[in-house]
This record gives sequence, structure tokens and C-alpha cells, in this order.
Amino acid sequence: MRITSKGQVTIPADIREQAGFLPHTEVDFLFDGSTVRLIRGDSPRDKSRGQKLVEHLRNQGKITMSTDEIMALTREP
Repeated sequence: MRITSKGQVTIPADIREQAGFLPHTEVDFLFDGSTVRLIRGDSPRDKSRGQKLVEHLRNQGKITMSTDEIMALTREP
């Protein structure tokens, strides 16, 4: 495996799957002087647009209808 001129390397698919590295997974590098380790990062550096929206809307619901009442509104009389 070779490092590109931009410092990039491809992690083989089987290793990504075993480690649980999905697209957009944050990772950190640890170097002990002779070995480099790739580990899962603690948390995303920036929240995604969807994460910000969910955070904003969380606990904002004021509906007091039951599920059955809401479902009745979606059905024809």
C-alpha cells in the first residue's frame, strides 16, 4: 500500500468493516515513536445540518393528541 502525494491512504474494506469505520466516521492517529495507530475519534468536530435541526426541534412538540386521533385525521370518513 502506498501513501499518495496528499498523504492519503485507502483503508481496506474488510478492515473498515471490522473496525466499524463508516463514511464520515471521525478518526484520530496515535504515534508512539515507532507505530502509528488509527482509532475512532471521540465525537464529530462539526455537527451536520441534520444533527443541528434535530437538536433544535427536540422536545418542541406541543401536540396533545393520541396516536389514534392523529391516525384518524389521515383516514377518509
